Amino acid sequence: MAFGNATAPTDVSAAAFAPRGESRGEMPANLSLSVYSELGAIESEWRSFEQVAACTPFQTFDWLAAWHRHIGLREGIRPAIAVARFAGGEIAFLLALCVTPKRWARRLCWLGQQAGDYNAPLLAHDFSQRVPPERFRAVWEELCERLQHDPLFRHDWIELEKMPETIGAQPNPFTYLDVRRNASSAHLMQLGGDWQEFYLAKRSSATRRHDRAKRRRISEHGEIRFLTSVDPEDARHTLETLMRQKSRSLARKGIADMFGPPGRREFFFDLATDPKTRHLVHIARSQVGTICAATNFGIVFGDCYYHVLASYNEESELSRYGPGALHLRELLKYAIGLGLKRFDFTIGDERYKLEWSDTELTLYDHVAAATWRGWPACRFSIVRRRIKRSIKQTPWALRLFSRLRAALGSRVPYGSVLAR
Repeated sequence: MAFGNATAPTDVSAAAFAPRGESRGEMPANLSLSVYSELGAIESEWRSFEQVAACTPFQTFDWLAAWHRHIGLREGIRPAIAVARFAGGEIAFLLALCVTPKRWARRLCWLGQQAGDYNAPLLAHDFSQRVPPERFRAVWEELCERLQHDPLFRHDWIELEKMPETIGAQPNPFTYLDVRRNASSAHLMQLGGDWQEFYLAKRSSATRRHDRAKRRRISEHGEIRFLTSVDPEDARHTLETLMRQKSRSLARKGIADMFGPPGRREFFFDLATDPKTRHLVHIARSQVGTICAATNFGIVFGDCYYHVLASYNEESELSRYGPGALHLRELLKYAIGLGLKRFDFTIGDERYKLEWSDTELTLYDHVAAATWRGWPACRFSIVRRRIKRSIKQTPWALRLFSRLRAALGSRVPYGSVLAR
């Protein structure tokens, strides 16, 4: 499953930095750093490490290689893959970073930052036991210094967002930096037993009666079938339906089409149809007669189902009876049938997530200026994030903003940003 050098700009060669002699006193004695500008240069080690590391699917090589192939290369983004190794040579962490070109300032951020619901390092299973907070901060400072000394990775400001407070069972070391709460949280729940046992425990008798009544009304329009895409053509067809439904839903809310920018559609189609990435992706739809009532794009990784994208048919009469809720129940049943232990609703505080989930995951952002040119962008990012969080955490303000956004369309500033 090699992607080769096509995942990085052809005019950029891999650059590895051994610890500099003059900075050994600043570096933790048992860690060394390397930085790569090509994904292919570290692919083999990356793939091996992700099999045993604490991480999410958004840090896997396949996910980020597809993103960079379709989006990163188009936008002139320069990967900066940092690897720290213990004295014995085993990987301590892998950071998939990048430098993005801007008009006035260059930004250091996570590779694929916008596409990933969680941005984080890949960590060795015993990282938190071997590397205390002050040691990680020293490594991070050393890494930033080295990036600044190389023209390939020079940047003016740092913007790391949507970082979970934990990675697996370990604290996220990036929360040791100067971080602020993200405007949204993430939500997940534990699975267990069989579907019927789980459903009885999670939903009240009144809610179950309501669910049955809606299902009966939906069934009046045709046979209800939950279908998982098992071949590339069906996956592509279902994904096209999802994109069409989602784009129309966003437009009604005055939010810019998330699939509109160049490369976005191709990125998801690639993940859904390429044999190298199909093991990550689960695409399904709820079919009612000839009507595609609801769809989703999910990821199965480790013992968890990640609910990434979902849509339902808002233009049919079925929308009155909750086809999206029906589809979600089928997804939960599917995940339990696979023997998965967790269902992750990912980022967002939508009401249905709060109704089902039993765990809230706090997300953090880190923003800092690296040069005087980056200071304005840094301050703007911080202020924007404060406003965004204030609106999202104030119900009346969020309702007012949502109404204005729907009335005025995507002309409302940050409309698409506040969508999730």
